[in-house]
Amino acid sequence: MARAREIIPILRKYGELDVVLSGDQSQVDIGYPIKYRVSGLTFIYSGSGGLSYSKTFIKNKIWRLVKEIFQFPIHKYDIVINDFECTIAWAAKLRSKKIFGMGHQVSFLSNKTPRPKRKDPIGEIVLKNYAPCTWPIGFHFEAFDSFIFTPVIRSEIRELKVETLPHYTLYLPAFKDEEIIRIVKQIPNSEWQLFSKNIRESKQIENVLIRPVGNTDFIESLRSCTGLLTSAGFESPAEALYLGKKLFVIPIKNQYEQECNAQALNRLGVSFSEVFDETILASLREWVEQGFEFAIPFPDETESIIREQILCPAGFLV
Repeated sequence: MARAREIIPILRKYGELDVVLSGDQSQVDIGYPIKYRVSGLTFIYSGSGGLSYSKTFIKNKIWRLVKEIFQFPIHKYDIVINDFECTIAWAAKLRSKKIFGMGHQVSFLSNKTPRPKRKDPIGEIVLKNYAPCTWPIGFHFEAFDSFIFTPVIRSEIRELKVETLPHYTLYLPAFKDEEIIRIVKQIPNSEWQLFSKNIRESKQIENVLIRPVGNTDFIESLRSCTGLLTSAGFESPAEALYLGKKLFVIPIKNQYEQECNAQALNRLGVSFSEVFDETILASLREWVEQGFEFAIPFPDETESIIREQILCPAGFLV
């Protein structure tokens, strides 16, 4: 969603644009009218740091997904751009419609992208087949292959005036708020701003300020924080690195992509842990006490990527 907010205004310069939103789990406003909404596949967290397969199975109706794939009017479009969404990807593939895969997960089509020492065969199959594409355009923390580029950093992040206040920004959606607070309140001399999708109004519990998830409030917290403790996703860690913030990540259990991300971040000197319980306290205390002196100036090349990798190959520009 964060990447889409940056890419949509650029695409609008070159043609008529329709946006498809999949699932119902995002707490971020895309900032542009949604033409289609599809169910896709929604992955549900267990509350203890991982994906819940039982809740995910109950939440998703495969027959509805198949129906959406065959009913989507993919034939109407000259260019189809997809960010790891299975409905649109398979609608295009089954109708032999060429499609640009543009997103972080696309980078895993390359074997040069970092993986854990122990690869997950099922995870590899999912990453490479969940959302098939004709032309891959991947994003990662480093340009590991010829079709992989460094992260899209949205303009509102690039334009921030960065400062360092005492608090740490915290977003771990796979864990229950109570569990998170129980751990971080044991870190002495630390202040935390926990972003939660479970509340509507902010409240303070000991050294933790719990805040509702929201794009503006999260950016403000990240702009001024000392560090970010979050899942091993892509956008938020990339933005933290760009802003020069300390970073500690915890991969969501059973989510292979995040395990891979943790390995890539560790190459850059980022701390990570596979668990979030009392055993992590020593590592968190050390992380809070240590300094952090570098930022990664990811270049702003989003528009040139769209022009050179999508519009020119598709014949829109000559």
